[in-house]
Amino acid sequence: MTGLPHIPWSRLGGLIPSISFNWPSVLWLLLVVPLLIAGYIFLLLRRRKAAFHYSNLALVKQAVQTLSWRRHIPPALMLAAFALLLLAMARPSAEVSLPSRVATVMLAMDVSGSMRANDVNPSRIAAAQAAAKAYIKDQPRDVRIGIVAFAATALLVQTPTTDHAALTSAIDRFELQRGTAVGSGILVALSTLFPLDSFPINQFNSSNFGGYGRWGNYDFRDRYGGTALGERGTAPPKKHVPVEPGSYKNAVVILLTDGQTNAGYVPMDAARIASEYGVRVYTVGFGTAHGNIVGFGGFSMRAQLDEDALKKIADMTRARYFHATSAEDLKAVYDVLSRQLVVETREMEITAFFAAAAALFMLAAAGLSLAWFHRIL
Repeated sequence: MTGLPHIPWSRLGGLIPSISFNWPSVLWLLLVVPLLIAGYIFLLLRRRKAAFHYSNLALVKQAVQTLSWRRHIPPALMLAAFALLLLAMARPSAEVSLPSRVATVMLAMDVSGSMRANDVNPSRIAAAQAAAKAYIKDQPRDVRIGIVAFAATALLVQTPTTDHAALTSAIDRFELQRGTAVGSGILVALSTLFPLDSFPINQFNSSNFGGYGRWGNYDFRDRYGGTALGERGTAPPKKHVPVEPGSYKNAVVILLTDGQTNAGYVPMDAARIASEYGVRVYTVGFGTAHGNIVGFGGFSMRAQLDEDALKKIADMTRARYFHATSAEDLKAVYDVLSRQLVVETREMEITAFFAAAAALFMLAAAGLSLAWFHRIL
């Protein structure tokens, strides 16, 4: 419909969707409708005048009866059908809610030490796990879901699948680690969606952590049972051509974190890459901006939410940022995301609906005329 003129209709208080027309020049034919109404009124007046020229009272009575309200309904319905057919010829389009084409959802979840804070009952990580599992349960069976866990490095703990039991099991295996690498979590999610493309993996899964998926001498892939970025596939990468941000309709990323990035890839750079792939990254900030003191591994830390960064990530990828401070808030956020991801608003041509309505009006006019006057109009 690009390049074609449109004539929008007002929303009339939000009850009627915005309608546009691909062939608006056809709408000039609607000027015939008031002419037909004027002609109908003229014929009625002429018939009434002719009837009173006769002295036969029966004819006068019949003329008066022809002016009863029922006599006008079938012609009115036919006139409405004619108008609807003209509108159909103009090829109307409207914004309607339809099932989304989103086929894959990547959940990137923070498993840093700050998630053990108990300002949310029983803890942040437990609330996040419960809300994520509830979200998975509510998704249609044809939506694939993958899970990425990130602390100081990021790990794919469950490849995209429709097996809800496998997803729940992966979430139950979460165990907390040090550090927060939001950018790394985004890149691992992207590498899962586009396995043949090249991503800057060496900048965050580096030797500082003992290699891919390792933390010092500890290989926490054994704990998660996941796959570190860089271990999947050896096919030569293909060159990516940037697309419009938010234009990729087959997958989205939902990122949940409660802290500031202190490790891994720069979040804004990761968001820029996601935007070039057209992938929307919905961000969920869990916690408070002033932070909470959390003890982990014999150390105390302040878990402080970086809302500005999360908002920028969402804006750059044409998504939304949500803030949750409790388990109930987090569940509500996932409910909103479910509605957004399963149903989307798009413009479609609705000519068939106008034509069908016109046919119904014609059938109603003919049926009423037969029932009341034993003839069709």
